[in-house]
Amino acid sequence: MKHFLLTWITTAVALLITANVVPGFDVSNFMSACVAVAIIGLVNAFIRPILSILAFPITLLTFGLFTFVINGLTLWLASNLTPGYGFEIEGFLPAFFGSIVLTIVSSLISYFFRKIL
Repeated sequence: MKHFLLTWITTAVALLITANVVPGFDVSNFMSACVAVAIIGLVNAFIRPILSILAFPITLLTFGLFTFVINGLTLWLASNLTPGYGFEIEGFLPAFFGSIVLTIVSSLISYFFRKIL
C-alpha cells in the first residue's frame, strides 16, 4: 500500500512538472493532478491494451516508435474524460510531447525515491 501511494504521489508531482514544461498541458493544482493520475491509470489499464493490440502492425513497422503515439492518445483521452477537474490538454501535440516529458520526469523521480528509500 505504501508503494502504491508513493507511486501515485510521485506521478502527480511529475504531472505538475510536465504541466509547467509543456505548453497546452494544464493541471490546475495538486488535487487535480491526483484525480488525473487515477484516470490515467484507469485508461492505461483498460483502453491502452486494446489500442496496443490494434496498433501492433504499425508498431512493428515503426520498430516500436508508434508506442509514443499510443501514449499521447491515451493521455489525451484521459484529459477528455475529466472535464471540469482542472486537467486539460489542448490537442494531440501537447499530449504527445507531454507523454514523453511525463515519462522522463516520472522515471527520474522514481529513480531518486528508489535511491532514498
